[in-house]
Parts: sequence; structure tokens; C-alpha cells
Amino acid sequence: MGGDEVTKVSIDIQNTDHNKHPDVNVPALNTFLVNLPGKLQKYVKLPFKKSTKEDDGTNSAFPLARDKESSAIWEVNLEKQLQTWRENPVWDDQSPDIKVSVPKGSFCNLNVKVNVGLPPDAVYNIVTDPDNRRVFKNIKEVLSRRVLVDEGSRQVVELEQAALWKFLWWSGTISVHVLVDQNREDYSMKFKQVKTGFMKRFEGCWRVEPLFVDEKSCLPCKPKTLGDYVSCTKGKGRIGSKVSLEQLLQPSLVPPPPISWYLRGITTRTTEMLIYDLLAEAARIRGVYSTENSKGELGVSEGLSDECQVNKLCDIKERWALRRRNAKQCHKKVAFVKSVTC
Repeated sequence: MGGDEVTKVSIDIQNTDHNKHPDVNVPALNTFLVNLPGKLQKYVKLPFKKSTKEDDGTNSAFPLARDKESSAIWEVNLEKQLQTWRENPVWDDQSPDIKVSVPKGSFCNLNVKVNVGLPPDAVYNIVTDPDNRRVFKNIKEVLSRRVLVDEGSRQVVELEQAALWKFLWWSGTISVHVLVDQNREDYSMKFKQVKTGFMKRFEGCWRVEPLFVDEKSCLPCKPKTLGDYVSCTKGKGRIGSKVSLEQLLQPSLVPPPPISWYLRGITTRTTEMLIYDLLAEAARIRGVYSTENSKGELGVSEGLSDECQVNKLCDIKERWALRRRNAKQCHKKVAFVKSVTC
């Protein structure tokens, strides 16, 4: 039926327009008009076919293979980098640099910077691990987690957690429902609140950058790239991480002072606990501490509930100072044993 209608239209055009425009190539015009519906249909279907093939994976074998290959490469590189840390675990964890500001129109803006004695991939694995509540004690439970976009190195995840907080004699839980955009290509993890509730705005970003721990061995030259660093240290140089966290918080109702001061204190203390938990996990992975020792130093036991763990961690600065002193003693013992064996 469609073909007949097109033919009739072409005949009408020939009869009505031939006398007015004698220079027009009528057969060519008829052929073009007859083939036009098929060409349009072909080009309209093409994007949908391409999109369907990409969705079901039938036409994306090379990208999938490339993602698997790149994943295997960074896993191998990560294992090599971790081995350099196991051979030389000496590292002095510093307290995080936390700056709190109150921009106009917002309640609290947190900027945190800390150096971590692990490669960027290892740190990124900790931060993006779906089961990282075992590391971060202020996460009571994961209520829901749904992967919306999965492009290999990049994922978009909808996440809802119940978070613990404690400040002075106040404590409780708060539900956090965020959309997380994590990209391993640049070691970034952006998060933004999905539904407004107690918090009107809650958003921020984790970023991880490589840190050349043993770059002094490259003197007088200073490595500018990872390749330069690996070359001048002959593959023995340790790679750490520069971790930064930015958070913007805006409650639905901003209370007046001094309650607002307490709320900022709660936010700062919770973020501080988060960073110290990250440093403790990094130390465990380096092999400096066993899991049991780490829990013992932080006052955490298997039998304690999450609320009790937060209560035990209220003096976290003092505990971390004790941890650093023990680490220095451990490093001295390791150096002494090496000197004796040599």
C-alpha cells in the first residue's frame, strides 16, 4: 500500500510540474521520491539499533574487553604497589587538616585533606566498597543500594544509609539518601542528596591523587609523572595518596547559636572519625597492624554494638596519638631487627 501511494504522488508531480519546469529531470525526481521513505526509515532505525546493541552487549565486545583488560592491569599494578609497602611499611600518619567555613546561604562547608599510606587504587577501593561499613564505624547499616549506571570504570549508584553521630552527651542516627557518581579514571566520587528531609542540601566530593612517598631518592631530579617516579626509583618507590573531601551541608531549619555551633561540632567530629577510620584501615592493609590489634587500640570489640563503638571512639584524638606512638615504637623495632640481621 505504501509503495502504491508513493507512486501516485510521483505521477501527480510529473503531470503538474512538468510543463512549469521543463528543465527538471523528472525520472530522477521520481526515483528519489520513491526511495525516500526507505532511506528515512533506515536512518531512523539506525540509532535505535545501535543503542539496543550497546545495551545488550552484542556490539560492544571491544569496549567490554577493554574494560576487563584495564581492570586487570590496574589490579596487577596495585598488587605491585602494595608489595612495596609490605617491604617497607614505615609511614607516619598525620592528623587530617580539617577546615570549617560558613559560606553565605549555607550552614557548613567542610574541607578535609590528609595523606594516606596506600596507593590511590587501594584508597579508592576502601571508599567505594559497598561493604565499607566494616571500616567506617559511623555507618550503622546500608538500607538500600542500586547501581543505575555501570560503564566499567564509572558507576552511578543510588545509596541509602543509616549513619551514627555523637557529640558530647548527644547521639543518634540519621538517614542519608544520596546519588553517588564514582569514576576510577580520575579517582573521584561525587555525592548529592536525593530526597530532602532533615537536610536541605548534602553534597560533596572525594578525590584521590598519587603521592610520591620516596621521591627524595630521585634527587637532584624531581619526578613529574608516575613514569618518571617508577624509573628513578627502579620500581621500588612507594606510592601514597593525597585524599581530599569536600562537604556542603544545609539543614532544612538552621537553628540559632549555640545549637548551630553544636551541630557544626557534630558534623566536624563525624567527618574526623571517618578519616581516622580510613587511616586505620590503611595501616591494617599495609600489614602494620592486625585486625585484632587495630580493634583493641581503638577500643572496639566484636561484641559491641555500633552505638557502643561510637561511644568508645569519642576520644579518638587521644587514641590516635597512642596509636602513632605505638607505630613509632614498632618501626624502631623493625629497623633494629633489620640492622641486626644485616
